[in-house]
Amino acid sequence: MRSKMENFLAGGIYGLTAAEYSLGRSNTEVVDLLIAAGIKVIQYREKYKKAGAMFEECRYIRERTRLAGVTFIVNDFVDLALAAGADGVHLGQEDLPPQEVRKLVGNDMLIGLSTHSPEQADAAAKLDIDYIGVGPIFPTQTKTDVCAAVGFAYLDYVVHQSKLPFVAIGGIKEDNVLSVSHRGARMIAMVTEIVGAADIVNKVAQIRRNLGNH
Repeated sequence: MRSKMENFLAGGIYGLTAAEYSLGRSNTEVVDLLIAAGIKVIQYREKYKKAGAMFEECRYIRERTRLAGVTFIVNDFVDLALAAGADGVHLGQEDLPPQEVRKLVGNDMLIGLSTHSPEQADAAAKLDIDYIGVGPIFPTQTKTDVCAAVGFAYLDYVVHQSKLPFVAIGGIKEDNVLSVSHRGARMIAMVTEIVGAADIVNKVAQIRRNLGNH
């Protein structure tokens, strides 16, 4: 199981789908571009489509990510992650409890959990999960139910106190990603900055140049 974490532990950009910000491109088109850009961890995040449509997209994404050696995560929907054969599922604080999800998915699927405070990070450390999301670092509008930005104070806490792998997320753009990296984040999620770019492959390349990852 833990081999599925290799892409995560290597660090880099954690890609997510966001159809409403993708300039009319489908989730599958965006994923193909994220793969072409060399992103090795991709989360399917979709809230508004019917289950059948999401399954068809995830089935396509599973095939493409498997061929490319990319870790494929599904946001929220445990049944969809299982049906599509995803590598993992990412949960929010108000989703099914991770301990119950582990019973459903077994030991072969990764579980990620969004956290927004030191208390949540400490609680996560006692759960059978594989990584946590840390954020939102900056204000973000990509989720309607998002909490207030947590800033660098919480990121610093996780860097120095948590033993779990983590991904920094929330409002991270090309002009502030270096500051997040310098605080110790090795895996960084970017949403609108990438999926909303006219040229996703070149945008990712530019961000990598800024981070020193050529």
